[in-house]
Amino acid sequence: MILKRLLLLVGILFMALACTNLKGPEKPKNLISKEKMVDILIDARLITSANSKNKLIMRNSGLDMNNYVFEKHNIDSLQFALSNSYYSYYVEEYEDIYTKLTDSLKALKEALKDQEAKEWKEETKKEADSLQVVLKEKKSNGDSLDLKKIDKKLSQMQEGEALKKQIHDIDEEKLLEESIQEIEGLVEPISDKDFQ
Repeated sequence: MILKRLLLLVGILFMALACTNLKGPEKPKNLISKEKMVDILIDARLITSANSKNKLIMRNSGLDMNNYVFEKHNIDSLQFALSNSYYSYYVEEYEDIYTKLTDSLKALKEALKDQEAKEWKEETKKEADSLQVVLKEKKSNGDSLDLKKIDKKLSQMQEGEALKKQIHDIDEEKLLEESIQEIEGLVEPISDKDFQ
């Protein structure tokens, strides 16, 4: 009976001592700046979101995907872990990083979308130019033209452009939601403010 009371007293003492250390993590000596943390998290997100074909290309070129981000930013995993732990404890600072991260990912996505649209327009223009060349050749050779087929092909190209834009907009929203969910799953912010 005395042993049980002694264990209970020691347990309560340990819990009281453990609860008094809610000041948060100490600021690391080599704390990574918020801007650099955003860049690191962007690169990490891009590496993890690469499809299997791109990952295979990276592996075959000798890229160590596990350490690429650390080597690129000249940091080590411990420095990243301590900085991430520090920022995740202070929710306001981590929210700043998270906001900049999502904004940067949205900007990258928009730039990629614009590039894809530009490439697709160039490809469509080449097809239309090819049709014009064929038309001119047929006219110069005196061949009969099947204008209905040509009109049908041109309208299909225009419909395809509108459909591709709709599909791209839907895919963009879905990818953005998935990216945000993956980023939220990286680190759960912890704060003593949540307990008060």
